[in-house]
Amino acid sequence: MAVKNVHGHTLDLLGEAIVAGRYAPGNSIPPEPTLCEELGVSRTVVREAVKSLVAKGLVTTGPKVGTRVTAQALWNWFDPDVVAWQTKAGLTRDFLREMQELRRVLEPAAVRIAADRATAEDIAQLEAAYAGMKDAIDNGGDYVLHDLQFHQGLLRACHNRMVGQMSNALAALLRTSFEISTSRPDGPATSLPLHRAVLDAVIARAPQRAEKASLALIDGAAEDIEEVLASRRKLPSVAAPATRLKGRSPRPNA
Repeated sequence: MAVKNVHGHTLDLLGEAIVAGRYAPGNSIPPEPTLCEELGVSRTVVREAVKSLVAKGLVTTGPKVGTRVTAQALWNWFDPDVVAWQTKAGLTRDFLREMQELRRVLEPAAVRIAADRATAEDIAQLEAAYAGMKDAIDNGGDYVLHDLQFHQGLLRACHNRMVGQMSNALAALLRTSFEISTSRPDGPATSLPLHRAVLDAVIARAPQRAEKASLALIDGAAEDIEEVLASRRKLPSVAAPATRLKGRSPRPNA
């Protein structure tokens, strides 16, 4: 993972502090001189970091009021940094529930459209992503990467520019879901046939079947997440490299 520059590091420190609740919504963050001293950076670096926080919706600035933290509802939850800061602060049940609700609203409808519009190139990319997932299960590797490519490929196969852009915005949220599902020992192997059912329905140009298969896949992921939460295992972070599978153990005398 690439080492961030001074600006990126400063932005992370401030963003993590806000998302973790050190600076509560409605309150001001410390003034520039204090932040410069606390973080050991120049005023220019602090100002650039604050500008980035404004762009992500976490703070507002104004004369005589300083820099104030905004309500969580105004934060850009499609921003990868915001999602990463939340995972570092701790994934809450509400956050995960809202993420799953968003998937349930968006993905099945998108897959239904994709079953009508997917091109041969789209199908080839989906097959490649599926093959990558299967190979990661069988031989070890980055399952999450190929899982993300599969779902983003389905959204792009709608050939709707707005849905296509949303697939990029959803990437961090999707990866969070996939990381948690993958942390369940049998999660990937259990979900692989569900992915195949979605892909087969898209190939068959069967919109209703594709939509139903997508719902089954999403609901299966929700069950995985609930089981991981109940186990109280440490949750993965999207700020770290994706978890790699070890592969299936060879059968005796095989």
